Amino acid sequence: MDVACIPFKETGYFSRLICDYLDQKEDLKPFYNRFPQIENFQDQIKEKEANFPSRRRAILVDAVEEQYKGLQVSELTQENISLLGDTKTFTVVTGHQLNLYTGPLYFLYKIVSTINLTKKLKETFPDYNFVPIYWMATEDHDFDEINYFNFKGQKVQWNKEASGAVGALNTEGLEAVFQTFSAGLGNSTSAEHLKNLFQAAYLEHNTLTEATRFLANALFGEFGLVIVDGDDSNLKKELVPYAKQDIFENIPFDLVTTSINGLSKVSTDYKIQVNPREINYFYHKDGIRERIVGKDGNFEVSNTDIKFTKQELEKELEQFPERFSPNVIGRPLYQEIVLPNLCYIGGGGELAYWLELKAYFNALEVTFPMLLLRNSALIMTEKQNGKVEKLGLKIPDLFLKQNSFINKKIREISNIDIDFAPQKKHLEEQFEAMYKLAEETDKSFIGAVKAQEVKQKKGLDALEKRLLQAQKRKLRDHVIRMTDIQNALFPNRSLQERQLNFSEVYLEIGERLIPNLMESLDPLAGKFLILKD
Repeated sequence: MDVACIPFKETGYFSRLICDYLDQKEDLKPFYNRFPQIENFQDQIKEKEANFPSRRRAILVDAVEEQYKGLQVSELTQENISLLGDTKTFTVVTGHQLNLYTGPLYFLYKIVSTINLTKKLKETFPDYNFVPIYWMATEDHDFDEINYFNFKGQKVQWNKEASGAVGALNTEGLEAVFQTFSAGLGNSTSAEHLKNLFQAAYLEHNTLTEATRFLANALFGEFGLVIVDGDDSNLKKELVPYAKQDIFENIPFDLVTTSINGLSKVSTDYKIQVNPREINYFYHKDGIRERIVGKDGNFEVSNTDIKFTKQELEKELEQFPERFSPNVIGRPLYQEIVLPNLCYIGGGGELAYWLELKAYFNALEVTFPMLLLRNSALIMTEKQNGKVEKLGLKIPDLFLKQNSFINKKIREISNIDIDFAPQKKHLEEQFEAMYKLAEETDKSFIGAVKAQEVKQKKGLDALEKRLLQAQKRKLRDHVIRMTDIQNALFPNRSLQERQLNFSEVYLEIGERLIPNLMESLDPLAGKFLILKD
């Protein structure tokens, strides 16, 4: 693939907070550890090496090997699992929900970014090993967020009554989804591969966790990806001391709240992604996952009759750690406790809430990972690229809001000049003389002069707008072709990666898709990428 790029801030699709982070704004530096540049990883390695108990490695390896039982594993993945036991091995992690058939296209970008960063690290620091990790969000209970994917402009949805952690959901009902999906795929070689992959993942496994692990392994196992499920009793035993500090001392509530206030002082434009609760754990048992709340010195599980005294809850935590599920505030800490991790790779929204957590990590003496914005990309097929070139469109212009995009292009191709900026400047110069005259004669006339200036500028704006509309009608066919290609590349006026499922691109590109992404996505590029097939 040919690769072009555009700064993230020029796309119009990334928040002020993330753009400031990428610019390494000075006021944001207290909220992260080290910026993800290759030369900064040396110190991150040393810090994590000194701060990660070696005994946790054996626990991690045993847990992952148990989770992989019955799954066909590539030699590279098996080697990486074994390497996790080595004190010279570190991880790079991305996490994602268990979206049906991977959900949005950016699922692939997250994992490719993660794998490619481990390769870069190995090249730079050959004395160490680096393992790419996909942390499955099996304990999330937001079924409505993950029960569909978009395909050819339609929502392919799994209609099912669901509660509790999504990873434990059985896969009943996905046969109907498969039939719907298959009907729109056609009979090409690529279509048959997509059908077989869906069938093997979802119709031959009992739970959503098993299906997602199979799918991610089928797509990325050959590149050494290791998939970790945090819903694991042995791993959660390591979380117990930290969970106690959350549940009984409310440490993250106070520290994260302070960090949120600090971020708000840096800029009022920063959107706060998540707010901490006094207790950031759910009770997770027998198909329920409900919040633990304190009440009058005791504890209750929301929407149930389950109650505990402090002593009873502490005993429950010690005996059954798997019944305690961290929320969005607690999960990052859990991940960094059980993994020898250096860097977390996520989207803008994820990094926004990670930036709230550093003081919390510091207080618990857990190394805060480097935070890397995942690769974002726009894939253009050969046919789409041909249309863009034929229309004489510039890549940055495609990211404009559609009305601005059309107006800018109409001005460029029109055989008359529909830019009244010179006239407006001339008008302002004329009114400067009138303001001076009013100032010297009667200052009360300044308001009248101002009103007249505003009126005449509005008149020029209206005339400019009418001329543009006339040219749009005259160039109607060109406008239609422009909007068609922009709508194809930005479905629903959104980034392609947030709307399309990988299957739609796979139909066009075929088995070259993932190898091409592996070759084209540079995790440290620091820019939005345009990939031309």
